[in-house]
Formats: sequence, structure tokens, C-alpha cells
Amino acid sequence: MNTRKVILSVLGVVLIVLGVFVANYFIDSKKSFRPKTKKEIKTVFAERVKNGTVAIKVPANGNLTAKRRVELYAEVQGVFRRGNKLFKEGQRYGSGETIIRINAAEYSASVQSAKSNLYNQLTSIMPDLRLDYPEFFPKWQAYLSKFDMDKATPPLPEMSSEKEKFFISGRGIMTSFYNLKNLEQRLGKYRISAPFNGVLTQALVTEGTLIRSGQKLGEFINTDLYELEVAVGKAYGDLLKVGKTVSLSNLEKTKTYQGKVARINGSVDLASQTIKAFIDVADSDLREGMYLEANLDAKEETDAIEVDRSLLMENDKLFIVRDSVLDIIDVKPVYFTDKKVVLKEVPDGTLMVAKPLVGAYAGMSVKIFEDKPANTEN
Repeated sequence: MNTRKVILSVLGVVLIVLGVFVANYFIDSKKSFRPKTKKEIKTVFAERVKNGTVAIKVPANGNLTAKRRVELYAEVQGVFRRGNKLFKEGQRYGSGETIIRINAAEYSASVQSAKSNLYNQLTSIMPDLRLDYPEFFPKWQAYLSKFDMDKATPPLPEMSSEKEKFFISGRGIMTSFYNLKNLEQRLGKYRISAPFNGVLTQALVTEGTLIRSGQKLGEFINTDLYELEVAVGKAYGDLLKVGKTVSLSNLEKTKTYQGKVARINGSVDLASQTIKAFIDVADSDLREGMYLEANLDAKEETDAIEVDRSLLMENDKLFIVRDSVLDIIDVKPVYFTDKKVVLKEVPDGTLMVAKPLVGAYAGMSVKIFEDKPANTEN
């Protein structure tokens, strides 16, 4: 009996020990061993700093307007008559060429009537002039013989004495003459001619339209020279000079033009604290209303470098590489643009990080990327 109990006890202990070993085996078989992580060293792009002179360019933009433009207004009333060219937008006219002609038949008849009246007055005084003042008769006779009813009235002969002036004025000759010149002057307003070579950019009337005095008829511009108005910060106002060459470009950056500063406003805009500058530019490809960007040479900064704004941290810090480890130095920014920044107080020869590095921090181990072709041997 006692032997049986001993055997059962031994078997129980053996089973328990065996169970522990089996359990440990299964537990160990489910463990996932993680490989030891290898420390990763990131590659950075770097370049040696070399301070020099950086030309600071002030960006500005605006729309082109014609340097010379004329708004056409009617000073008389009448029906618009067709000229040698159609009065349409885009039509070109040479200097002195008729742009608009208004029917002036009725008014022209009144001018001829006044001219005939003056001629009759001159004819009527000639006998008295020959008898009373024979010394003045030849020049007035010559004036009368050259008097042409179909041409503009010539100026009256120069009167050299008081007697001649009193005689001519007393007969109403001078009053009739100046009344006639006034009518002829107004008759000229029935024809509007081009003051310079240019193109019609706006046409508000058509053939047969009844034109009224004071009515706007269109706009006429000269296409040889354009003007770009730009606003520059007052800090650079004293650095701009009339006659300075300015580089201009279109919005797509596909074409560049050369302009010159023509005028600079003497006052500062109170709202924007800017100064207006006007740049003259001429090119056959330019059109009024085109949007151009200008880079004004404001000044030159010595002992400075220009880098991307993305490399600057907290507006005054920069990443550098020292012994394959990143470090941070303080710098002095002196001018910002939308993409670039001009820095000072960066020592020459400093190995500066040239491209942003994600997750960079001071003390980070890095290696410098070397853009060199592989060395091959034959």
C-alpha cells in the first residue's frame, strides 16, 4: 500500500515537471526576435560659403499703358461721314491723316458767306485808299489780288502807321477779318486728324451717327513707346535714379525687355507707403494692358550670400556641417524676396547645407553627397 502511494507521487512529480518543460517550449516558440536596428546616417547636399557682392533687385509689376494717348471728343455737331479708312478698333493712322470727318456743308457755307463779305469790304475801300493814302494802296491791292475764296484767309497786311490802322479799323475790316478767322477755326473742328502715328484702340461711333458736341468718339494711342507704372517701397525710393536701366519680363518668363526709369513721383503714397516709378519701354511685341514684371537694381550688398528662403530657420539661423555632424549658426538676413534671402555674417569656407533635410537637428550625423562620376578602370 505504501509502495503504491510512493509510485503515484513520483509519477505526479514527473508529469508536473514534464508539463512545465512543454509549456516553456511553446512559449519560447511564439517569441518574435527583433533584429538590432542599424544606425542610419542621412546624406546631405552641402557647399562651401564664398561671400561676395550681391545685387539686390526690388521686384515690381504693373500693366503697360501707352506713353502718348489721345481721347477723341467732338467739339461740333453733325453727321459722321466715312473717310478713307474705316473708323474701327485696330485701324492705323499716320500723323496728320484724317481719323474722323463730320458733315460740315452747312457750316462751310456760312464761312464762305463771311469770307465774301470781307472781300466786298476790302474792294469797297480801295478807291478811297488810292486817293487818301496812296502810299498804302500797293500792299492792300496785292493782298486783295491774292485773296482766294477756296483757301484759308491770309493774315492782313502789317499796318505801319496810326493813320492806316484808323482807316482800316474804321471801315470794319478788322472786325470782319477776326470774325471770319473764328469761323474758319471752328470749321477745322469738323475734321479730326491723327496727332502722331498710332492705332485706334476704341471706336464708339459708326458711319451715319449723329455726333453731338462733347461726345466721346474713341481713343487713339501711339504704339512706339509704352510706360510701366510700378510701386516701390519707400526704403528704396532714394536708391532709384532717372535713366537707370531696368530688366522687364512677361508673366510666363519667356520674353525679356529693357526699359529705363523715366520719372519718379516725389511723394509717398500714404496708404501703401510706396513710391511710384514710371519705366519707359519700347518693343514691337508689346501691347497696351500687358502685365510685366520689373527687377529694379536697388543697391549692392557686400560680404553677403544669397540662398533659398527654405534653408533659413527662425529667420536668423542656418544649418552647417562640422565633422560630419549638423550644427546651427546665427546669421543676419538683410533682404528677403519671395524665394531668396540675402545673408551676412556667414564665415567664408563654412560647409553650408544646400538643400533642406527632413527631420534635421543639431548633432545629427550626416554624410555629404558627392556628385562625382564613378571611377572606372579598363
